[in-house]
Amino acid sequence: MERNNHTVNEFILVGFTTNPLLQLILFGVFLCVYSVTILGNTTLTVLICNDSRLHTPMYFFICNLSFLDLWYSSVYTPKILVTCISEDKSISFAGCIAQFFFSAGLAYSECYLLAAMAYDRYVAISNPLLYAQAMSRKLCICLVIYSYTGGFVNAIILTSNTFTLDFCGDNVIDDFFCDVPPLVKLACDVKESYQAVLFFLLFSNVITPTLLILASYLFIIAAILRIHSTQGRLKAFSTCSSHLISVTLYYGSILYIYSRPSSSYSLERDKMVSTFYTVVFPMLNPMIYSLRNKDVKEALKKHFKLTKSEV
Repeated sequence: MERNNHTVNEFILVGFTTNPLLQLILFGVFLCVYSVTILGNTTLTVLICNDSRLHTPMYFFICNLSFLDLWYSSVYTPKILVTCISEDKSISFAGCIAQFFFSAGLAYSECYLLAAMAYDRYVAISNPLLYAQAMSRKLCICLVIYSYTGGFVNAIILTSNTFTLDFCGDNVIDDFFCDVPPLVKLACDVKESYQAVLFFLLFSNVITPTLLILASYLFIIAAILRIHSTQGRLKAFSTCSSHLISVTLYYGSILYIYSRPSSSYSLERDKMVSTFYTVVFPMLNPMIYSLRNKDVKEALKKHFKLTKSEV
């Protein structure tokens, strides 16, 4: 049975459940997660900016990652909170485009930024004596600018191609935000040219950074194996363990969602995975980079001491 094309003025975000009690519970959970995300990333950003001991290339990238995660989580969570407690679950066509664009731009930017951080760890371990010169402030700034520029240029390509699709039938998005899989489900016909664009963006924004990260870690492992003392090897590995955890969690969930053909999408299953990298991951990053980090702990203690003395 054919579905007739029609102009879509708004979409309906189904969210996670239609059960009122579960919606209230989810509202509380997401509010707590969002509060911790804002507190954690803001605290880490302030500490790095204010403590001179943290003015190194590694912490420069971590600071930018925290800033990105603040922005990233704010694209999704406020709308999720509104959807949980409001009967009006609609999002305008323009609002959907904006959410989709910033979602893609920030996600791609984070992929590039994590790749830049992997290169930073490689330089730090393979050439510790020349680290400051090799990772100059100018190079660090250029890598961050490239991460954002590359991310948002590719987001423009994805957004312009996605929202020129013909949507027909229902305007109900079985998800909590405007994303590729549910929008593809609503499209009347997904041409091969669009699938080619998705593959190009997946390759350039996810697979290529992944390969760069893997290459960096192969060189890192080789450099660590050349260290004679066990203590030296453990110290070298500890400097990149947080980044490795972050990369594994983020890229694992991203590749799971977007590296499969559209015919194999399972919106209910993918919805839970999407929740992890859009909402939970930005909350975990400050913990990953601070709980195991001696310098950050000392900076936090110093900050608390100064706060108490001022009071």
